[in-house]
Amino acid sequence: MTQHPLTILVTGGAGYIGSHACVELLQAGYQVVVIDNLCNSKPEALTRIEYITGKTLRFYHQDLRDKTALAAIFATETIDAVMHFAGLKAVGESCQKPQLYYDNNVYGSLSLFEAMAAAKVKNLIFSSSATVYQETDQRQYSENHPLGAINPYGRTKAMIEEILRDLANADTEINAENPWKIILLRYFNPIGAHESGMIGEDPDGIPNNLLPYISQVAIGKLAQLSVFGNDYPTPDGTGIRDYIHVVDLVKGHLKALAALTTEHFNNGGCKAYNLGGGHGYSVMEIIHAFERVLGRPIQYSIAPRRAGDLAEYFANPKLALNELNWQVEKTLHDMVADTWNWQTKNPYGYNSP
Repeated sequence: MTQHPLTILVTGGAGYIGSHACVELLQAGYQVVVIDNLCNSKPEALTRIEYITGKTLRFYHQDLRDKTALAAIFATETIDAVMHFAGLKAVGESCQKPQLYYDNNVYGSLSLFEAMAAAKVKNLIFSSSATVYQETDQRQYSENHPLGAINPYGRTKAMIEEILRDLANADTEINAENPWKIILLRYFNPIGAHESGMIGEDPDGIPNNLLPYISQVAIGKLAQLSVFGNDYPTPDGTGIRDYIHVVDLVKGHLKALAALTTEHFNNGGCKAYNLGGGHGYSVMEIIHAFERVLGRPIQYSIAPRRAGDLAEYFANPKLALNELNWQVEKTLHDMVADTWNWQTKNPYGYNSP
């Protein structure tokens, strides 16, 4: 990799996690180029990234499946590394429209990797997910936990991981001069927003995830929250998940980017790391934390368990600490307060007046 300032291509850079990554990259002195088809993100996010940082980025409104457009971008820009966030991400929708998810996520990724190889850009941070893991009775998942995604969304992530491992292995076998250097980052449950309240999660329609749903109940857009199951074998009966502040999460990407230049990747390779806090919070803990920030109760009702939901699982984050020098810094209060700050400043997301 070349000396600073490195230019990082961020796919899906207008999305929830991608936009926060752009802020951290720009503030760290990187040049940023964004590709986004805006199918589930808003261009306003890019304007706000530039406002927060006081720096500019270059934006291409393109789809990764358009190989001609992708080749032109790599021919125009001098890219040093890629952070690949672009992809559809709703588990429920993936079960209803699996073909769409395989086409967008897997084929789009293949198209990207082909363009990268042609341009001899082989440094990649991939946005993966804890959904690649097999569901077991084990509560804490380390990177060697058995893989076995149970829905089309998770399977697209697992497939892309397999493709990347194969690309890296092929280069290792021929002792390539410019080998693939790839880090797979398996997220647990990203929540929160930038402390400025200017960028955050802006789901289309009814939110799939807990925090945006609670905040929309709190602001009056939705009547009440459904808590799916209060009879799990957990301290308060509700499901426990490993929630991580989105800013902590994207800082993990910058640590991963730096790691590609260390001795771990001298000869190329592909390695996975968990990004999680290493412990969980229950649904009721999240609700009560939100109530403390609000100073009033959240309306909720208990609903039956959802099929396939586990009682509890969370990350073993030791590998990321030992090899990437990364760990979470923000508290549950930070996650909830920053979510509420974003929601109150943007009651209708990026379409707010």
